[in-house]
Amino acid sequence: MESIWSSTCRPKERATLNGDIQADAVVIGGGMAGILTAYSLQRAGVRTVVLEAERIGGGQTKNTTAKITSQHGMFCSSFIEKKGKDTAEKYMQANQQAVEEYKKIIRREKIDCDLEEADSFVYFDDEEKLILEAEAAKELGVPSSLERNLEIPVSCAGAVRFDAQAQFHPLKFLSALAEGLTVYENSPVKEVEDDLVRTPCGTVRADKIIFATHYPFVNFPGIYFTRMHQERSYVLALEGAERVKGMYIGSGPDALSFRQYGKYLLLGGKAHRTGENKEGGRYAELREAARMLYPGSREAACWSAQDCITADQIPFIGQYASERPHWLVATGFQKWGMTSSMVSAMILRDMICGRENPFADIFSPDRFSSEELPQIMKDSGKAVKGLIKRFFHIPGETISLIEPGHAAVVETAQGKAGVYRSEENRVFQVDIVCPHLGCELVWNPDERTWDCPCHGSRFDYEGNLLEGPAQEGIHHA
Repeated sequence: MESIWSSTCRPKERATLNGDIQADAVVIGGGMAGILTAYSLQRAGVRTVVLEAERIGGGQTKNTTAKITSQHGMFCSSFIEKKGKDTAEKYMQANQQAVEEYKKIIRREKIDCDLEEADSFVYFDDEEKLILEAEAAKELGVPSSLERNLEIPVSCAGAVRFDAQAQFHPLKFLSALAEGLTVYENSPVKEVEDDLVRTPCGTVRADKIIFATHYPFVNFPGIYFTRMHQERSYVLALEGAERVKGMYIGSGPDALSFRQYGKYLLLGGKAHRTGENKEGGRYAELREAARMLYPGSREAACWSAQDCITADQIPFIGQYASERPHWLVATGFQKWGMTSSMVSAMILRDMICGRENPFADIFSPDRFSSEELPQIMKDSGKAVKGLIKRFFHIPGETISLIEPGHAAVVETAQGKAGVYRSEENRVFQVDIVCPHLGCELVWNPDERTWDCPCHGSRFDYEGNLLEGPAQEGIHHA
């Protein structure tokens, strides 16, 4: 399942790291956050190297809906209530600045990435809450308004509009921005020791090490696996659907998102916690929505994305842990990866260059609030459940009972295994234990993947690693 971004842009291949080198900074991860951070550091005179495990933009960047917006759902009023106006203003200013920084970079570097200025909307069926949200947005200084008549075919009370946001082709932008950078592809980081980063064929020694890997793979220090969970959501690219000018996202678990790219309408939604889609049907639900909302439209592509969610829904950007002052991290972007990537680049650049950044404190990974405890406990409980399942879950199926196109956990002579039988009746058997921290994996029928319900690692039916924090596959012995 390939996104329209990856099917319409193939970034040039880059060499693998072979040998030992030195740099001022090394960025682990060649997605939007990693490339933007490296670009910002390079412009500031910091010799920077990027290490990418596969191809640049090959992770979450290629699967985004590519909305560049400071409107992060129905959050303004609740943010003010929970964090206070000062913190809410800083958060908004950081993201508004990120939107404008994209526009500046694209103009300065003359990047052809189909940039379009567009208003963003969050729609909802509760008029009272919409009014409160619109008032809160204005209180935070956002050019915004309450709109009653929308161009999307959904039933709602209206939407809050943010003016002058943006949308683009993320891989075209990323590919152009990476041209002036030192980037090594197919160079997965296997170990980080103090100031030394090891890959299979070489090392980088650097004063600063930046983890821009979506989900941090070094568990200690930092223990990010106790402070975040991952969620998946799904997208259809439709041809022949009525065009929309703005970018729309609904508030609520079943709400849909809408944005236009060229001839395609991108229809997204049906999110769930990774590892909790045992019954499947997410694409089917989106297709039914497309049939109802846009009869006569045709599906041109479908894909899914994965998001890291922090307990307080604010990204972690800054020092990795107090024990490693020269390590830095950018993660926990929720569904707002484009703006959060730019915010990360601005903050991390200033930290490394010894500049004060007015937004750094609210994104600092060492923050903690008692308000986060319920979500942390919930995430921890799910992780414990996934861990003990491997010891107490007794499989009820055998390989012979698995129908073509289906999968199950079965008991073999060697112990538990995950088995998928293809439509062609080929059997694929993998280890069912996630190599990250030992949780039992769950089959996702929509993606034909084995997903970890604890921390979100994903593997294909042959056992190959698709998503971290795991660093190796689950090939059956």
